[in-house]
Amino acid sequence: MKIVIVAPEQIPVPPVLGGSVEIAILAVARRLAKRHSVTVISRTHRKYPSKSIIDGVTIRRVPTGSPSYYLSNVKRLLRGMSFDVLQIDNRPKFVAPLKRMFPRAKVSLFLHSLTFVSAPYASRSQARNGLVAANVVIANSSSLKRILAARFPQAASRIRKAYLGVDTSRFRPSGQRISARGEIRILFAGRLIPRKGVPVLLKSISLARQRIGRPIKVVIAGGAQNKGYGGSMRSLAKRHRVNARFLGSVPHSSIHRVFRQAHAFVCPSQKHEAFGLVNVEAMASGLPVIASNIGGINEVVDDGRTGYLVRNYRNPSAFADAIVRLFRDPARYREMSVRARHSAVNRFGWSATAARLTQIYRNK
Repeated sequence: MKIVIVAPEQIPVPPVLGGSVEIAILAVARRLAKRHSVTVISRTHRKYPSKSIIDGVTIRRVPTGSPSYYLSNVKRLLRGMSFDVLQIDNRPKFVAPLKRMFPRAKVSLFLHSLTFVSAPYASRSQARNGLVAANVVIANSSSLKRILAARFPQAASRIRKAYLGVDTSRFRPSGQRISARGEIRILFAGRLIPRKGVPVLLKSISLARQRIGRPIKVVIAGGAQNKGYGGSMRSLAKRHRVNARFLGSVPHSSIHRVFRQAHAFVCPSQKHEAFGLVNVEAMASGLPVIASNIGGINEVVDDGRTGYLVRNYRNPSAFADAIVRLFRDPARYREMSVRARHSAVNRFGWSATAARLTQIYRNK
């Protein structure tokens, strides 16, 4: 098949720092390119040429700005091209205009979250029009698929699920052993925004340290769009006497090294997470995951086997309970570490994502 993937207008492919959608686009494209002709259209960036080839994937870059300006440049580039599948990631507003332009192509809308089918990015009618115009809608979890089907019943019959994946050769266990009395290192990776739950994490570390009787260090890898919010998180850590290291934004090309220095990963999300790519990256790195039981996270983390799911996820004490439970039982910790890696390798490889998309595009 000849496949064209249209990335969003905000972050370039490959991402300079992070961006889970753009990370997923390139990872899937590279696997698809082993059997298909794949072109990715992305925004320009001063670090990248207008055209490049990465592992068989052709990346074409056009000027960006507003979504409508970016779309006009995408359309200009596509004019005269022919292809079998046009995959549009996370931009339902792009679907109808591009479907009108290429009525014979299979147009796919790959949704990574509810963000761009919700206000303020789209009204209910605008989002519905995008989903209905697509030949197929891809959701990255069963949770996202259920919500989309309930919210947009007109498109329910065309929604399919395809899990995201992880590079299991780059994200892998370090082989280090955790000592019975040494410092525990806990990692959080994600944007410093309220919905990610960093205040809950910091308070839970303070409570767990008092109960477990061992030093705990939390490493926070992620930048803050709002400098004031980032500063308030640092102040909160000091107020609760938490040994916290704020790394700021870490390029995804090197984030695997940060995972390999941790003993466990905590994902205290406070709002729906469609999938939670960082949890799979943690599991591939051999880290048990303690995460909010919300959205599609429970499709990734197997409660009691690869980590712990926290149902009362707004309560720091609930996360503290899970942290204490994990590190008070060294044998259980080692078992979870092995199972986490095994689950990531067997269930969430990018090749499996590419194979699933190929199946969907050939059958639809």
